[in-house]
Amino acid sequence: MTEPREYNISVRRGVFDGELLFEARVRELPDIAEYAETCPAAYALALDTIETTASIFSESGRQMPAPHVPTDDYSGRVTLRLPRSLHRSLSEAAADERVSLNQHIVSVLGYACGHNTANNSGHPAPSRLIAQTRAPQQRAPAGNG
Repeated sequence: MTEPREYNISVRRGVFDGELLFEARVRELPDIAEYAETCPAAYALALDTIETTASIFSESGRQMPAPHVPTDDYSGRVTLRLPRSLHRSLSEAAADERVSLNQHIVSVLGYACGHNTANNSGHPAPSRLIAQTRAPQQRAPAGNG
């Protein structure tokens, strides 16, 4: 039996065919997208689509893709090369904030990705709950400043 909530559903707000809507996508079913006026409605449509797809696959003898389970095989270490000017800017910003360069970069990346780096309580990061709680902020198109 397929449990729809085990699948990876993402919901984002955007303009689709001239309408401001929420789009729900299922990682394991990349050809599927559902649209609704609210985030919870788009999420609910995605759940229904997973159930319907599983039923259709079962009736036709096809195998339903299994839910993707993220692995925890990341060390937390990343080595990267930066342009000298960016390295200088980041170092100066870290000094202004009185934190290490590493902590500053972690904070900047965490902010950009929507992760609360101060929350080490074992709760899921906010980005994992995005489909259940809120849609991400829509970015302004490039060049509109």
